[in-house]
Amino acid sequence: MLAGCDGGVLDPKGQIGIDEKHLIIVATLLMLIVVIPVIAMTLYFAWKYRDGRDQEIYAPKWAHSTAIETVVWIVPIVIVIVLGVITWGSTHDLDPYKPLEHEAKPVTVEVVSLDWKWLFIYPEQGVASVNELAFPANVPVNFKITSDTAMNSFFIPQLGSQIYSMAGMTTKLHLIANEPGTFDGISANYSGAGFAGMKFKAIATQTPADFEAWVAKLKQQGKTLDSAAYATLAKPSEYNPVEYFGSVSKGMFDQIVMQYMHMDSHDGMKGHEGMDMHAGMEHMGTEHTSDMADMKGMHDMAHMAGEHAMENTQNMADMDSSTPSAPSLTQDSSTEPSSLEHSSTHKVEAE
Repeated sequence: MLAGCDGGVLDPKGQIGIDEKHLIIVATLLMLIVVIPVIAMTLYFAWKYRDGRDQEIYAPKWAHSTAIETVVWIVPIVIVIVLGVITWGSTHDLDPYKPLEHEAKPVTVEVVSLDWKWLFIYPEQGVASVNELAFPANVPVNFKITSDTAMNSFFIPQLGSQIYSMAGMTTKLHLIANEPGTFDGISANYSGAGFAGMKFKAIATQTPADFEAWVAKLKQQGKTLDSAAYATLAKPSEYNPVEYFGSVSKGMFDQIVMQYMHMDSHDGMKGHEGMDMHAGMEHMGTEHTSDMADMKGMHDMAHMAGEHAMENTQNMADMDSSTPSAPSLTQDSSTEPSSLEHSSTHKVEAE
């Protein structure tokens, strides 16, 4: 093994990482079936038809070759089909959302990417840590991942798949460590000035008892991760040291996710405490129904006002029609030209 591959995807320490390494090797070998002959023929033809080779006249007789055409087309088609079948199968087998089949009960970890650090919340244990992740070896780990800032990528190369973290959304990842050890975790997606220091340690303990001892160490810490402490933690900082929280407010992860799912999210996370994604959507649906009811009431009031105005207008029209009116100026003006015309006629006759 090359020294540069230590600690990377080609040095896996978990089952998902091992399967992905196998997929990388198989895909590379299949592609080399074409690449190696092409490289060899490139060198051969460059030497055979080099300039100044024994003054031999190059006068090829061009002709169609069915054998060459068959090889040129069939070999790539077969490789693409084989790669397609392997990719289709591995895509389903290595689906990051697919839970791992294992006899041990999985550990749930809620992950939040911040500027520029990682927050790990253990809802079942009621503790949290910054830039340090721990779990027992040979026990599945179920990750729920989100972001409170720009999009990031959660990645532990030796354990397997990376997956993105996005604000207002939750992604899932299932990993397992086949042996105890300390593995490097990184953000594989550039997210700003402190990106280079956005790293953490993933510790796979020897036994579940060692993991419980780590949890007990965190519980001895006096700090509590509540809304105020989280607001301070969420402020941008570079190369943040490891930090522990002995207790966590209930529903903290859901609050972080839901703060971007509501219009009045800037009022704080207090209104969404303990709310999960499904409950949040129901809450939004209830408020939407209430708003629609208010709009309908306003529409009905406007309609009633319009009918009332039309009724008043009709009553005023009836009153005008029942009141005697004085001779109009229009009538006077209409008779005036007739009188003038009559007087003019008499004047002409007199002449």
